Amino acid sequence: MALPFRLSVLSKTPKTPLQRIPVLSNRNAIPPKTHLRFNPFSGYSTFTLFVSKPKPRNHPTISHPPNTAIRCLFTGIVEEMGQIKQLGIAEHGGFDMKIGAKTVLEGVNLGDSIAVNGTCLTVTQFDTQLSEFTVGLSPETLRKTSLAELSAGSLVNLERAVQPTSRMGGHFVQGHVDGTGEIVSMEPEGDSLWIKVKAAKEVLKYVVPKGFIAVDGTSLTVVDVFDEEACFNFMLVAYTQLKVVIPLKKVGQKVNVEVDILGKYVERILSSKLTGSINSS
Repeated sequence: MALPFRLSVLSKTPKTPLQRIPVLSNRNAIPPKTHLRFNPFSGYSTFTLFVSKPKPRNHPTISHPPNTAIRCLFTGIVEEMGQIKQLGIAEHGGFDMKIGAKTVLEGVNLGDSIAVNGTCLTVTQFDTQLSEFTVGLSPETLRKTSLAELSAGSLVNLERAVQPTSRMGGHFVQGHVDGTGEIVSMEPEGDSLWIKVKAAKEVLKYVVPKGFIAVDGTSLTVVDVFDEEACFNFMLVAYTQLKVVIPLKKVGQKVNVEVDILGKYVERILSSKLTGSINSS
């Protein structure tokens, strides 16, 4: 959900003077744009989203080069738990989330991708002295993820995008949340914790026993799938329980779910072959 920053090639564009973006003192920032509006009378969480389509304007034709690069990739190995310092409607009209963290700020740059509870987001501001960074949330991100349930003081899983030299300790996680699941049970067994999550059928069809799944950005192994209950479960060992936010949640709360991308590729290939064979016959 984080978007890359690319230079666009303008064709047939009248030459106009470029406006300079004011640089804020002691702060690194990217001016965000949004169509997010706040309804103070809403009963849903602390905000309501109204996505308004911008009025059509006559813009010069913009030619975008084909995008073949991988935008960002994660492993599902949580680097640290950060704490929400502030979130809500910003002065610019968008929805911002400020997070306190240390590890993920090492070597951070504007535009970097950081997975927050498994959601790939873009760093728009950061302050290494205050140990905090800010990300912007689009209306679609708030609709599709569990981030709308967060509040000041909430802990979140954080992971920086993987580098070519990094070790792949988990599995390929894109940070593109497929949907949310609901925790239906949390049962301890020894020092481990069984967690069962209910998910939509559109998500559950890609979940297989002993397969990978990312829950709130944590790379986990599915133990069983209960099709009749539309659920799957997994187990957290004692060490993992201390490093991720999932055990801190309660039954009934939502988690972000991202299935293994390999299942989607297989489905796509098989459906394409089936369509091709039908057309040829």
